[in-house]
Amino acid sequence: MPEGAQLSIGEVINLLRDDFPDVSVSKIRFLESQGLIDPDRSGSGYRQFDGTDVARLRFILQQQRDHFLPLKVIKSKLTLWERGEEVPNAGGTSQYSLDRAGEPFDRAELLKRSKLSESELSELIDIGLIRPIRDSVVFAPETGVVAVEAKRLMDQGLEARHLRTVKHSSEREADLLTQLVAPLLKATNPEAKARAKDVLESSSDSVLAMHRALLASELRQHLKR
Repeated sequence: MPEGAQLSIGEVINLLRDDFPDVSVSKIRFLESQGLIDPDRSGSGYRQFDGTDVARLRFILQQQRDHFLPLKVIKSKLTLWERGEEVPNAGGTSQYSLDRAGEPFDRAELLKRSKLSESELSELIDIGLIRPIRDSVVFAPETGVVAVEAKRLMDQGLEARHLRTVKHSSEREADLLTQLVAPLLKATNPEAKARAKDVLESSSDSVLAMHRALLASELRQHLKR
């Protein structure tokens, strides 16, 4: 659908019906009542769906159709979907990927997705946690994850300047891992570059797993004090 287009509930059903024959007005309303979707409303109170809403609906319906998942489980998977992360199948795992997946965000879309205010986004850009990739208005796909999670932390009471710690930590970890593949990165042949990518991806998984475990351990100690 065209960027910025707004669809009625009937138009959404027509768009999805080929893939999901059972989709209906009542089903979409029920998903809304359960907090899985939240379309905008027109001045007259009619539901208006944009491209993100339609993609979200498609994801929910696909999880129901292909994996027979209850709404509670789908709702938990939506957190990964909102972050732009790969959603594993039931019982599966997903490896961290260095391939850039998805389309870049413009500033308006990033603000809408993350619910950051203009001033909050500007602060995150100022400290370097969020970096535009060109013309100060276009952002890489992974920026959506950073923006959503930064907003959650700021809503808990942290300020943008506090999040420098996260930025510095990721920079140090990246420097550490690139030491593993320094000779490969200096090579000019494609095989060496591909090997470097494989090593960095698997190493990133290890660092992320260690980071989560160590963070949980540290926080547990604080709770015991």
